Amino acid sequence: MLPETAALLEESLYVIAIAIAGAIFGAFIERLWAGMRRNAWRRRHRTAWQQNGRGGKVIGGQWNAKPNVAASPQRDAADQLRIVMAASFSVQSLLNKSEARVFKELDRMVISRNPSWQVMAQVSLGEILRSNDATAYGCNNSKRVDLLIVDEDCQPRHALEYQGFGHHQTTAAARDAVKKEALRRAGIGYHEVVAGHTTPSDLRRLVEKLVDEPKVAH
Repeated sequence: MLPETAALLEESLYVIAIAIAGAIFGAFIERLWAGMRRNAWRRRHRTAWQQNGRGGKVIGGQWNAKPNVAASPQRDAADQLRIVMAASFSVQSLLNKSEARVFKELDRMVISRNPSWQVMAQVSLGEILRSNDATAYGCNNSKRVDLLIVDEDCQPRHALEYQGFGHHQTTAAARDAVKKEALRRAGIGYHEVVAGHTTPSDLRRLVEKLVDEPKVAH
């Protein structure tokens, strides 16, 4: 083999060896960088991860363990706007027909009893309850009450739940028990209006019992 050919072959092998070493080093760096980013993400989400029970979520006051599933990253406002702009929305009734009838009747009775008091519908417990226990608060913040009676200062006084036919055939009874206990601890009354059992006269007597008469100015 000619010296020039041998030198050229040696140089080519040297270049190839450098290229292979560079590729291996690049793959190592990329894997190391990916691991660092993954560990950084875990550190940022560790608090929420631990509060939710290592990946589990408290849903409706019940434990739903998902130990091997990481929570989806929270979307920022710009991402939310992009998603909303690509979707379609339509109006949905706040109350069904039966609930609406009870709401109108209850509202009329409450105003007749005390014009300063009001009835509100589908109120989130997260808006009317507070707790220093984040886990306990999380058990209720997404729950709602069908109807809420508030006084002249907009202070929640009594919650009314409309129980339609077959209401207690599912897990609704257990969810209601969670709401009822949280409301009781906050000093808010809890009452049920049962379809087929609660008459207008029953509802009127309940309003007379719950709603204070207007204060007489002296």
